[in-house]
Amino acid sequence: MKLTLVVLFGSLTLAPALAQQTPAYPFRDPNLPEEKRIDNIVSLMTIEEKIDCLGVPTGVPRLGIPSYGGSEGIHGVVQRGGGSQHRTSITTTQFPQPPGMGETWDPALVRRAGAVEGREARFITQTAKYDRQILMPWGPQADLARDPRWGRSEEVYGEDPFFNGTMVVSFIKGLQNGPTDNSTKYWQAAALLKHFLANSNENGRTSSNSQFDQRLFWEYYSVPFRMGFLDGGAKAVMASYNAWNGTPMAVNPILKSIVIKDWGVDVISSDGGAVTDLVTQFKRFPTQKDAVVACLHSGINQFLDKYKDETKEAVKDGSVTEAEIDELLRPKFRVTIRLGLLDPPEIVPWSKLKDSPEPWNTEEDKAVSKQMALESVVLLKNANDFLPLQKSAVKSIAVIGPLADSVHWDWYGGLPPNAVTPLQGIKAETGSGIAVNYAADNTNDAAANAAKSSDVAVVVVGNDPTCGPDMGHAWNQDASTKPCAVPSDGREGRDRESITLEQEELIKLVYAANPRTVVVLISSFPYAINWTQGNVPAILHMTHASQDEGTALAEVLFGEYNPGGHLVTTWPKSLDQLPPMMDYDIRHGRTYMYFKGEPLYPFGFGLSYTTFKYSNLKAGSELGKSGSVDVSVDVKNTGKRTGDAVVQLYVTHLGSKVARPIKELKGFDRVTLRPDETKTVQITLRASDLAWWNEKTGAFEVESEPVKVMAGDSSADAQLETTLQVR
Repeated sequence: MKLTLVVLFGSLTLAPALAQQTPAYPFRDPNLPEEKRIDNIVSLMTIEEKIDCLGVPTGVPRLGIPSYGGSEGIHGVVQRGGGSQHRTSITTTQFPQPPGMGETWDPALVRRAGAVEGREARFITQTAKYDRQILMPWGPQADLARDPRWGRSEEVYGEDPFFNGTMVVSFIKGLQNGPTDNSTKYWQAAALLKHFLANSNENGRTSSNSQFDQRLFWEYYSVPFRMGFLDGGAKAVMASYNAWNGTPMAVNPILKSIVIKDWGVDVISSDGGAVTDLVTQFKRFPTQKDAVVACLHSGINQFLDKYKDETKEAVKDGSVTEAEIDELLRPKFRVTIRLGLLDPPEIVPWSKLKDSPEPWNTEEDKAVSKQMALESVVLLKNANDFLPLQKSAVKSIAVIGPLADSVHWDWYGGLPPNAVTPLQGIKAETGSGIAVNYAADNTNDAAANAAKSSDVAVVVVGNDPTCGPDMGHAWNQDASTKPCAVPSDGREGRDRESITLEQEELIKLVYAANPRTVVVLISSFPYAINWTQGNVPAILHMTHASQDEGTALAEVLFGEYNPGGHLVTTWPKSLDQLPPMMDYDIRHGRTYMYFKGEPLYPFGFGLSYTTFKYSNLKAGSELGKSGSVDVSVDVKNTGKRTGDAVVQLYVTHLGSKVARPIKELKGFDRVTLRPDETKTVQITLRASDLAWWNEKTGAFEVESEPVKVMAGDSSADAQLETTLQVR
């Protein structure tokens, strides 16, 4: 759920609090063992202070302990103004929506973006004039894009568990540890993953049940979360609204038995309103107090809901003990210590950021933003090398469409220091030498006339990521009062009813007026653009919310940058190719791993202005069950332009005793190659990544079997293959 205010609740401003700290209490001593420091903190707190710390604010003002607070942050720090505290907005770097970040297929760049977000969150928190505590950004989103109709698929990296997990790990490491590994024991900021678990339907989400077996839990839905905790080092997560196999996630036993016990997570947050939903939607508890008590017993130690009076009453009547609350608080203070909030600023490297210039205005943050925008562009079609456009051959260009002169933000986007629209980017790129004829889609005549009078037409279309009123308003099922204007729009609180692009009619109109047409689809999710794919010579895809949207698009259109992005979901030709929305068993035809039929575009698909040849795939002959093997493949740029190849490694199980996917992604690498240059790309394949979950033994099992190893540039184009024997 979206919270538009940064919640402070009496916490101290961080910089003054740090300056005023004295070694009066043992918890101030950085050399004291962590648990001893926490013992001291808890012993000094009143029960009221303890209950207060079960919310987003984690500070204890009386003891001079700052709060690390919270803020939305899946593709940029969100600090919008307004609300009861009348706070002003703070501009921050805004990256493309997570599918766009995923379409870079560049984990190192995603880590740099996470580092930018963490640095900006730390800067804001440590700068007295802002008076905000936002050292726990709520991100990354570790859910999976199971179905293109899901309204919040705009928030996640893609549909593949290994791919998403890799990006989640990279973002976490950047957010918490910075752009590169370093030896500091302190975090820059603390990641909170969302939303655990299997939360990929919006309609009815506050009472829906995601039904699937243990194998899919361990092999699909939990993978990005598990990787984020065990490989990325994240220590916080938000439970989702839905139930899994009948039990709402806010009170699901796996929060304690797996998330806390096995994965070592410290902060378990409810989602906004989820506790109340246990009473009003799931009908699981008779009162709010009963629901709060159940959440406390289940391990929830951060509430985004009404809980304080209920918890006080529960302590008073003995349904929750103070000792239980102490145990819930201890992990939260581990995060406080890891962030360096109790230690002298001079020994916390990140504390120096408060003396730096505003990071979002630095060349460093701007460079990461622009590179992310450039690498996220996907070339879906380029018949007869229609792109890039040659400035010397183009005297006029029409820029047409409802998204041509705007950059659209979403529910989880902040405010950038600046933003470039497609029209602005094209004008800046072409200068005075090329006439730019702009037409919005308000009249068909204007669009047709602009196209006819220009050498080339660029049509910019897509979805509205904030269609309708705020998601907090009820969505009336009556078609006449739906907040989104067209069935193919979706967002938080609303799933899409269609994947047909209504604006394809505008594309047809422009194409009829000028066949030299480029379609730029700026969208949060896939569209079935079958006519466009069959007729228009060139198609580009981008996601929303990048402050450098127009600049990146213009550089790609005119060949200043060679697009190398690849899709992160399967794009169907129609809804007929998909199972029912609430079928969570992906084996019934979801994702590239089980898709039935031929998609419009396969998972991992993306073209380039150059061409690549794959050769010399080597994987050895055997792989031990507890070992790993380095798979190598040679990639050559066989074209005339420098470009990025996205090498993708897939496996198929040839001798498994249980049903396995058609194929599974197990490694990838984005590599830049000059014309005629060849590079050997090496990807490590671990035997543990080939395991399946044995429900009888309750453990992963690696089988002795032959495994086909494939390399190529999409899930549908694995040009090379070899067989590896697992023993």
